[in-house]
Amino acid sequence: MLNRRSLIGAISAIALLAASGPAVLAQDQVDIALISKGFQHQFWQAVKAGADKAAAEFGANVTFEGPESESQVDRQMDMLAAALSRQPDAIGFAALDSQAAVPLLQQASDAGIPIVAFDSGVDSDIPLTTATTDNVAAAALAADKMAELIGGEGKVAVVAHDQTSRTGIDRVDGFVNRMKEAYPNIEVVSVQYGGGDQLQSTEITKSILLANPDLKGIFGANEGSAIGVANGKTELGSEIVVIGFDSGAAQKGMVESGVMAGAITQNPVGIGYETVKAAIGALNGEELPEVIDTGFYYYDATNMTDPEIAAVLYD
Repeated sequence: MLNRRSLIGAISAIALLAASGPAVLAQDQVDIALISKGFQHQFWQAVKAGADKAAAEFGANVTFEGPESESQVDRQMDMLAAALSRQPDAIGFAALDSQAAVPLLQQASDAGIPIVAFDSGVDSDIPLTTATTDNVAAAALAADKMAELIGGEGKVAVVAHDQTSRTGIDRVDGFVNRMKEAYPNIEVVSVQYGGGDQLQSTEITKSILLANPDLKGIFGANEGSAIGVANGKTELGSEIVVIGFDSGAAQKGMVESGVMAGAITQNPVGIGYETVKAAIGALNGEELPEVIDTGFYYYDATNMTDPEIAAVLYD
């Protein structure tokens, strides 16, 4: 078995001989460990599908795991430590806490293991690149759609997944700041966090609605949050406008039925694919961009079947 230095050298040699694309290893496959923020939501299954696609295309061995809940930072750290102990050739990491993982990632970097961040980055320059959605811009688009649907005035709220991940921070900031800057007659009266858990987000939504009977809309900042908001609306018989984030079968059904006005979809398959591709590129010695923007779209019942939108909606 080749050691890491020899393996990387072999990859580089193959890359010089093959002018197109990352090297495909016939025998000693590159070992890439991906640690995601979760595993239960359909979003993460779609990310895994993209990673598996790249693994098959580029001849890599890719493992994919994440904690049962997106609130389990300690569990994610255990998974990262376990992955590091097996000394993979590269690591892809989607941080639940943008700071907690830095010591372990530094260990990986010191060992010569390239790190690629995906979905949610860390407060460090250790990752060579981040494959992600522009979450600030995506949440600002959600704010624009909300403002349009409520007539440019009134009270709204946010139910988000967490205050520690880069996605949680950026989506809240993107939505709230856009409202402040562009819609002075709209007030964000509450921002609360449900850990991306549907049941917890449902209860939070009902509390917000009972405390604010004149509320006009709620933004649910990830899959679990958005489904919880829609369920809370339904349970109380509310007529508020719900804008979600991500897709998946449940959200798509809610958009089709009108319970949810629309949502922002990312490109999770693209996120997984680009993460693996970037990891192999790093092993080949390629220079990577600071951010790999994987794109986003707004979808509602009127455009869900458009080819460009349908291609990034997942079940």
